[in-house]
Amino acid sequence: MTTLAYRLRLAAASDAKAICRIYNQGIEDRIATLETELRTPDERRQWLANRSPRHPVIVAENGSGDVTAWASLNVFNAREAYRFVADISVYVERGWRGKGAGRVLLEKLVELGRQHGFHKLVLSAFPFNAGGMALYEKLGFRTVGIYREQGQLDGKWVDTIIMEKVL
Repeated sequence: MTTLAYRLRLAAASDAKAICRIYNQGIEDRIATLETELRTPDERRQWLANRSPRHPVIVAENGSGDVTAWASLNVFNAREAYRFVADISVYVERGWRGKGAGRVLLEKLVELGRQHGFHKLVLSAFPFNAGGMALYEKLGFRTVGIYREQGQLDGKWVDTIIMEKVL
């Protein structure tokens, strides 16, 4: 695996187009989300604007300054008892998958999770996303269960694996 240097920073409204493009690739490729409706840059801009400082979105830029991946800490559940648990998202542009962007973003999410007072990070992943599963396990996430036939993509039921990392 080739690991390149990336510059990580908080996402800005001006990143909405790149975040949208990368997210839509994840939707189209059917490897990262049960979402099926493509998003628009305006929708992603609004999504960014409505986030709390405790639930940041970060981006990875390549050496040319292009956003090649993004990640976020998300509200797991709005109930007060869950305030110390964050759901995470990591999305990498097609041409940059397997080149270390996901790893550096996930490491940063763990760091940010601790800084923001979270006790645990959770995620849901497809078992057939081999690269993602290997990365999560490598960084200490453990499988806690499988939701069988959790959603339908292209007329087929798909399972999702639930993972966690206690910080």
